[in-house]
Amino acid sequence: MARITIAIDGPSGAGKSTIAKLVAKKLDLDYIDTGAMYRAVGYKMLKEGIPMVEDETLAEMLDRTTIDFSKGDTILDGQVVSGLIRTQEISKAASDCSAFATVRKKLVELQQAMGKTKNVIMDGRDICTVVLKDAPYKFYLTASEDERARRRHKELVEKGEDITFEKVLADIKERDYNDSHRAVTPLKQAEDALLIDSSNMTIDEVVNFICDRVNSR
Repeated sequence: MARITIAIDGPSGAGKSTIAKLVAKKLDLDYIDTGAMYRAVGYKMLKEGIPMVEDETLAEMLDRTTIDFSKGDTILDGQVVSGLIRTQEISKAASDCSAFATVRKKLVELQQAMGKTKNVIMDGRDICTVVLKDAPYKFYLTASEDERARRRHKELVEKGEDITFEKVLADIKERDYNDSHRAVTPLKQAEDALLIDSSNMTIDEVVNFICDRVNSR
């Protein structure tokens, strides 16, 4: 049986991780959360007080950084950090550090190595265009700014964060701009990626759509 490789790109708050995890479970694939990898780097930079600039200090930190996944958890340098990297502060740090070529090079190498050894579904900003550009199944998942902000605001409030919808919407717009205008591998829809606008779709509808496309081939 041929190896299954699914790549999903899209903007912040589009539900990529949620969808990818469910597709992975349904098709028995390994889910690689690339967004969590950038969050882990941003978290480590903040934790160690490393300035958000691309210099030798950052390069040295990356050389001694390991990121892996186990049973749905993100493991940074041997420590489970899944619950520590899902705040707005870490989201901003992830967006900032993802613009650095040294960070992207390090993480892309790790991601490509994972993609060559097992059946995977991977989501992020440049999976279809850079990391798994030869993947047979590519999707660009998006939704309107307001809908993405509504979903993210609900998620954060349920986690106990005191934040307004307006602040979340502003952060979504800022991250969209940063992700699509960065010098290194900006966010864009790959020419051979299938567009999915989930603004008026349920999670199950998106999951079934992707699984049906894979199963039909």
